[in-house]
Amino acid sequence: MCSNDFICFYDWAECRLIRRNLYWADSGDLVAIASDASFYILKYNRDIVSSYVDSGKPVDEQGVEDAFELLHETNERVRTGLWVGDCFIYTNSSWRLNYCVGGEVTTMYHLDHPMYLLGYLASQSRVYLIDKEFNVTGYTLLLSLIEYKTLVMRGDLERASELLPSIPKEHHNSVAHFLESRGMIEYALEVATDPDYRFELAIQLGRLEVAKEIASEVQSESKWKQLGELAMSNGKLKMAEECMMHATDLSGLLLLYSSLGDAEGISKLGSLAIEQGKINVAFLCLFMLGKVEDCLQLLVESNRIPEAALMARSYLPSKVSEIVALWRKDLNKVNPKAAESLADPEEYSNMFDDWQVALSVESRVAETRGVYPPAEDYQTHADKPHITLVEAFRNMQIEEEEPLENGDFDHEAEEQNEDEQNGEEGSQEEAVVVDAESTDGAVLVNGNEPEEEWGTNNEGTPSA
Repeated sequence: MCSNDFICFYDWAECRLIRRNLYWADSGDLVAIASDASFYILKYNRDIVSSYVDSGKPVDEQGVEDAFELLHETNERVRTGLWVGDCFIYTNSSWRLNYCVGGEVTTMYHLDHPMYLLGYLASQSRVYLIDKEFNVTGYTLLLSLIEYKTLVMRGDLERASELLPSIPKEHHNSVAHFLESRGMIEYALEVATDPDYRFELAIQLGRLEVAKEIASEVQSESKWKQLGELAMSNGKLKMAEECMMHATDLSGLLLLYSSLGDAEGISKLGSLAIEQGKINVAFLCLFMLGKVEDCLQLLVESNRIPEAALMARSYLPSKVSEIVALWRKDLNKVNPKAAESLADPEEYSNMFDDWQVALSVESRVAETRGVYPPAEDYQTHADKPHITLVEAFRNMQIEEEEPLENGDFDHEAEEQNEDEQNGEEGSQEEAVVVDAESTDGAVLVNGNEPEEEWGTNNEGTPSA
């Protein structure tokens, strides 16, 4: 049994009558079937049914199999509903006035009490509802908006574009959300008016220039940062740098400049980090530039004196006594006994292995600080053996004492024979002289502990 408003189904096993609401569109091509928990929108394939009937095939009790095509299913209970074009307007169990176009449900109004749909007047662009006391209320639903979405659903984008100017600006974001749900993000970006929403659409499309214009208008730190990360991932380093500067993303800038080997950029970033109190970033910038004196001063000003003392021991031995004095003064406020236990190399040089060697290495290394090889030379430096500065200093001293002229080979051999006749004592004495001028682990560029070779002869036993 059926009528224009409902269709009746029978459960033959239990002889029960089951009612389901049925809503036909005026075009006769769309139908909505509402159940207790959801509703379904189906498309009636008129051409398939006509061709099937024209073929003369008998129609069994199941009907024509492909007569209907399920388009959308929505998990909402429909109280009352009606069609306006391809738009299904309905009230749900929560008493909200919604409409559905292309499977997208939009809530127009929240009703404060139960109301039921009467109809829609296209001339007024209003939908009317009535309650149980027969009070009639009208709500605005733009016909142009419904027509636009209907045209989009039918794929007639040219006519939809012509209709768009008739839709008020305040409804354009709603149109953009509809277009996005249909996968038409390019059109949604053109229609949307909200800057935040347009920025999200531009990011989705990878339209970085458009996103940059929007970020410039809004001046949002989060948007600049998001755009900077996306620009870096796409290889647009100039844009990434500009965005990170606007976002004050110091960590991102540190990654960018260090990857590019941009010493000037790292220097500017270090100054900016100090101004903003980002001590960790500032320290890394100064350290990568080889400005260990500034690193030491930064640690002292940040009241991180123990770290400053350890850094001075590793990179600036000449500053150790000065830092130890500050450390003692600071520690004396908390634990005087612990402060007294701190050893100063000027007072207890025997407690610091190869102290004079460390000072010599520092003076040699200071000459090369501030020299930044180009990034293209990386492979040349990467292939070099990883040795400590102490080992390098030691090898340098030995090479200076070896003869470099080919004509000295015979003379060297004669002297070697004479040395062998003089006995082992002379050679040991010579080894002591070489080792005494060698250097050991004061400055560790690779973070490795130095090998304690000072004071041993070639057999590894202490020298006399």
